[in-house]
Amino acid sequence: MVGIIIASHGEFANGILQSGAMIFGEQENVKAVTLMPSEGPDDVKAKMEEAIASFDNQDEVLFLVDLWGGTPFNQANGLMEAHKDKWAIVAGLNLAMLIEAYSSRFSMDTAHEIAAHILSTAKEAVKVKPEELEPADAAAKTVQPSNAGAPGKFEYVLARIDSRLLHGQVATSWTKNTLPTRIIVVSDEVAKDELRKKLIQQAAPSGVKAHVVPIRKMIELAKDDQHFGGQRALLLFETPQDALRAVEGGVPLDTINVGSMSHSPGKVQPNKVLAFNQDDIDTFKRLKELGVKFDVRKVPNDSRGNMDEILKRAQAELDNQKRS
Repeated sequence: MVGIIIASHGEFANGILQSGAMIFGEQENVKAVTLMPSEGPDDVKAKMEEAIASFDNQDEVLFLVDLWGGTPFNQANGLMEAHKDKWAIVAGLNLAMLIEAYSSRFSMDTAHEIAAHILSTAKEAVKVKPEELEPADAAAKTVQPSNAGAPGKFEYVLARIDSRLLHGQVATSWTKNTLPTRIIVVSDEVAKDELRKKLIQQAAPSGVKAHVVPIRKMIELAKDDQHFGGQRALLLFETPQDALRAVEGGVPLDTINVGSMSHSPGKVQPNKVLAFNQDDIDTFKRLKELGVKFDVRKVPNDSRGNMDEILKRAQAELDNQKRS
């Protein structure tokens, strides 16, 4: 796996490393290198050498630095002189660039490949609001597949229960992993909230349309075999109850990814990101009876959780709560 060094003036590198872990999960063979006010170029060089020595594969190293021509860049450039055929540097570090680099390591084996690939994502992440301030030729354009509107039904690339709906983990890691053409939030409550609808539509990654529809409408769309040929749908449900209503109504979901269920009074929390009340547990049991399987992961590279065991722990905690 390609090793990544994130290098910056001050604590920026440490901060963006933490942000990347929140969205994409903890990563191996990634190190942050900082230039602090009391340090000089030799200190940065020593830190980079130490970081590289810790990598499993020291032949393929990618430097993501904050500023072209700054001290972190210059020290990386000096180290790279003996490795130009393998190592690479990309300046102008932003979070979209880092997440894309993480994702690319699953399919690309060289630093040169990843460096070339992440440039477009990093540039697309730089936007301005209000939109009229953007140059006309830089305005984001939604790319539709060539057969958009052709006869056929949706292909469901992911269905996810996540109380946060469309956020960083979905907009970056899951979108890169599943390549949808549309992200559809399926919720009666959100469909009635114009502000939330607008924020969700604005949060969609470049090239992907985001929609908010009530559950009844999603059931209708799932049965339409005349307009959605070539469309790859990523469905987001705020609650398991919404997902159950969709499945019972005929939305053909074989597997549901369970990513996040927020805690509230009366709920128990058998792991860090999932909280349940009795209705939640009963809903998952009903989904299982309908043949739905569960993929319990926050991000694609997380190990899968065992939903049966999680529900057992949740039920035991609820029973204890009732007795106390």
